[in-house]
Amino acid sequence: MVVGYLKEITRYPVKSMNGQKVHETKIMNYGLYGDRSHAYQDLTREDKFLTITQFPKMAQYRAAFRSAECESSFPLVEITTPEGQQYEWNDPSLLKELEQRCERNIKPIHFKPTHVPFGAIEEEHILIVNEKSVQALENLWGEKIDYVRFRPNLLVSFNEKPYFEETMLGKRVKIGQEVELEILRHCERCMIVNVDPDTGEISHSLLKTVVKERRNHFGVYARVISTGLIKAGDEVTLLD
Repeated sequence: MVVGYLKEITRYPVKSMNGQKVHETKIMNYGLYGDRSHAYQDLTREDKFLTITQFPKMAQYRAAFRSAECESSFPLVEITTPEGQQYEWNDPSLLKELEQRCERNIKPIHFKPTHVPFGAIEEEHILIVNEKSVQALENLWGEKIDYVRFRPNLLVSFNEKPYFEETMLGKRVKIGQEVELEILRHCERCMIVNVDPDTGEISHSLLKTVVKERRNHFGVYARVISTGLIKAGDEVTLLD
């Protein structure tokens, strides 16, 4: 049964930076190609990455692959700063700027196209957000919401009512002709949703609304069952 369509695809080449919207991409066994494939280690905390939680303005930096996907090596990652400057992701000038702004020592690291480990890619392979759920939350919060605050990989427009995604826990969906995902569980939210991705400013009321009205749940995590190509506009079919 067709339950909706894939509206937008976003990958995050650098963990916790703003992402790159793409028309199509390959789903690898760890999730979207290149998702959280690059990161900055926070050398002030053992085995931790620098994230928006420690450095909210990080959400204003936009990361994107400069060229086409390649499975033998990742394309060059380009960072656009809030001021519009562009750097390669490991440029010493960019690293210096980030360290000064976050007041921490950092180290750039990256993984291979064939494997990005948990920890870098959050808790599961893919995060799905329902467009209609965003609209419903806007009514509860009383303000317009940029869904980027929730950092989904897939924005899906479901045919059914808001929060339909929560009825599919434990079930499988097919996207397009090749990709199959299993919907695993709710995404429990943290302070990151309070950060405006355009300004880096924090408004605590959004998370409070999600906690009060949605038991701190918004969006669902999924794991990859079958890899393949997806593209914006693909049908989403419920298999179970």
